[in-house]
Amino acid sequence: MTLKTQIQDDVKSAMRARDQKRLTALRLITAAIKQIEIDERIDLDDQAVLTVLNKMVKQRRESLEQYQNAGREDLAAQEKFELDLIAVYLPEALSEEEVAVLIKQALAETGASSIRDMGAVMNKLRGQIQGRADMKAISNAVKAQLGV
Repeated sequence: MTLKTQIQDDVKSAMRARDQKRLTALRLITAAIKQIEIDERIDLDDQAVLTVLNKMVKQRRESLEQYQNAGREDLAAQEKFELDLIAVYLPEALSEEEVAVLIKQALAETGASSIRDMGAVMNKLRGQIQGRADMKAISNAVKAQLGV
């Protein structure tokens, strides 16, 4: 079963269960997927759907932080709910140890020694880590490894 099909089945399940909160969040996901399919006139595969979900996760994290800083716990709770729901469809997150090993491998393979080599390291890591770890945190870890 493809990721898109699974999301569509979950929309139907939420409709049957009359779970309005979950249904609304799932419809946001399907709308984002459908928007790209219509704009680019393509049918998204699982990798492209994961890219959409990662973008949505990033947006939710930023919104959650802003709402918490503004003291809007009601809106923060909604963003947290959506974030948790989207996370169900993402691959299992990497542990800190796994991330550290992947960073060390990428540094060794690219021969990176300074901040100028960061782009090559991040490109090497992106395929392995995308959707399984926060890329901002990875970027900071790579910078630390490069001594910046």
